[in-house]
Amino acid sequence: MDGAAKQKSNTQRAVEELRRLIFSGELGAGSDHLESELAERLGMSRTPVREATLMLAAQGLVEMRPRKGVRIRALSPDDMREIYDVLTELESLSAGDAARQGYREPELAALSRAIDDMDAALAAADLEAWALADDRFHAELVRLGGNSRVQVIATMMVDQVRRARAMTLRFRPVPVKSNEDHRAVLEAIRAGDADNAQRSHHAHRTHAKEMLLAILEKYRFLHL
Repeated sequence: MDGAAKQKSNTQRAVEELRRLIFSGELGAGSDHLESELAERLGMSRTPVREATLMLAAQGLVEMRPRKGVRIRALSPDDMREIYDVLTELESLSAGDAARQGYREPELAALSRAIDDMDAALAAADLEAWALADDRFHAELVRLGGNSRVQVIATMMVDQVRRARAMTLRFRPVPVKSNEDHRAVLEAIRAGDADNAQRSHHAHRTHAKEMLLAILEKYRFLHL
C-alpha cells in the first residue's frame, strides 16, 4: 500500500471509530476534545484524526473550535424538528418515485428483507439489530427513488437522526408500529401506488418525529 492509500485508509478508520464513539455516547454531546487526545485514544497520528474530524464537521457531528480542539455537537429538539421535516419530505418523495418505477420483486428484495430483519429483531428483543435493519430500509427506500441529489442530502441528515435515535431507543415504545408502517410502504410500492406510498411514508416519519421530540423534551438528553 502506497503512502497516499495508507493515509486514506487511516483517515477512514478514524472516521469510523470516531462515529462509533459519538453514537455510543462515549464522546458525549457538548464535550470538548483536543486533537492530540483523540489521536492518542485512537492509537494513530494526528494527521488522519484531523482529516477525520473535518469530515465529521461537514456531516454536522462535530464542531471545529480554533485553538480549542473539537466539540461534539449537541442536538436540540429544534435541530431534530428541522432535520426530520426535511428528511420526511425527501424520503416521502423517494417512496412515491419508487412506486412509479415499476420495480419487480427481485429489485424490492433488499427492502423486503430489511423489514423481515426488523420483525426478527423485535421477536428477539434486540433493539440494536432492529435499528440497523431500520437504517437499511430507509437507505434502500431513498436509493430506489432514483434521485441522486435526494440521496446526497438524505445521507447528510440521516446521521443526526441515527444519533438521536440511539440515545432514545430504550425510552420509546417497542417499535411494532414502525414495522407495520414500513410494510405498508413496501406494499404500496409493489402495487405501483405512488400517492399511497408517499402518503404512508410521510405519516410514518411524522409520527416518528413527534415521538422522538417528545422523548427529547421529556428527558432533555441533548440540551448540553
